[in-house]
This record gives sequence, C-alpha cells and structure tokens, in this order.
Amino acid sequence: MRAILEVVILLLDLYWWVLLAMIVLSWLISFKVINTANQFVATVHRVVTALTEPLLKPIRRVVPAVGGMDLSPIILFVGLYFARRVIILYIYPNVF
Repeated sequence: MRAILEVVILLLDLYWWVLLAMIVLSWLISFKVINTANQFVATVHRVVTALTEPLLKPIRRVVPAVGGMDLSPIILFVGLYFARRVIILYIYPNVF
C-alpha cells in the first residue's frame, strides 16, 4: 500500500512541474519571448495545456480573473501541496 502512496506522491510532484512549465510558457508567449509559430514551442504548449486544463477549467469557473490575472494556477498549486501533505502526514504513517 505504501508503494501506491509513493506513486501518488510522485505523480503529484510531476504534475506540479507540468503546471509550473505551463505558467512559465504562457508568460514567455505573452511577452513575445518565444513564438508559437515554432513547431516545437507549439507542440510543448499544446501538451502542457492539455495536461493542465482539465483541473484548471473548473477552478476558473468558480474563481474569476482578478484584474486580468488568472489565479487558478495558484489555487491548484495550493491544492496539490495540500493533497501531498495530507498523504505524507496522515495517510502514509497509518498504512501498515
């Protein structure tokens, strides 16, 4: 059972990095540092967006953009951190 929890923690950590990559990539595209006309950039953007949108879209429906700033990634970061800490502090020690 602990092995399953270790895999879940690993997946949460990997998703955290994907979310961070999506944020940085969106900033670079917004500030025109990189261009989506580049095939590699467009592919990475498409993949990262496809991985993050299923969790960000419901958050965006509940929490609107404040002053043009999208707060949904921050809320998702907090949710991922909370889920990881609950697993590590409460579930993992109680599993035989």
